[in-house]
Amino acid sequence: MTGEPSPLDPAAKVDLWRQRFFEAQAAAEEFILGEHGDEGLAAWIQANSRITAELLRAQRPAGVSATDHFMTRLRHQLLLYDSAVTSEPQPSGAVLRNADCGILRYRKRAARAGVVLTFSSPCPYCQELNTAIAARYVEPEVTVSCEQAGDGCTWRAESPQDPEADGAGSPHLGRAGD
Repeated sequence: MTGEPSPLDPAAKVDLWRQRFFEAQAAAEEFILGEHGDEGLAAWIQANSRITAELLRAQRPAGVSATDHFMTRLRHQLLLYDSAVTSEPQPSGAVLRNADCGILRYRKRAARAGVVLTFSSPCPYCQELNTAIAARYVEPEVTVSCEQAGDGCTWRAESPQDPEADGAGSPHLGRAGD
């Protein structure tokens, strides 16, 4: 090789980061399942959720509730893979609709290219991991859940509180400093 390599354009960088992340994640999953089976995978999810919740606590912007921070992180994660995501406030909390999951689309494309996938679908793993993160991170009164819908899903962060009862605003937001 001679000379300096030309820099990658931004789209090529994004594709390369997605590929590298995918390779690292697939290798970790394959190793854990091969060496430790389903129990190892459950332990991996718990360790990953603990580490991620700790990072989120350290990174949470002032004045932003843990629930909003979690839902924003999840939305951004899905957008990294060009998912068709919309967010909407609800009286009991927040809803994030993922009409066309880019992660699932990316994996299907990889499978067609001959990549052997650890899981037939990433959805159960994604749901279990992200609900475990939420259980460790969001406000205690908030329940985070996910429902599958075709090639997408709907995430809900809901609180049983009545928003009019305390006059403090949207129940899913928590309070600054929570």
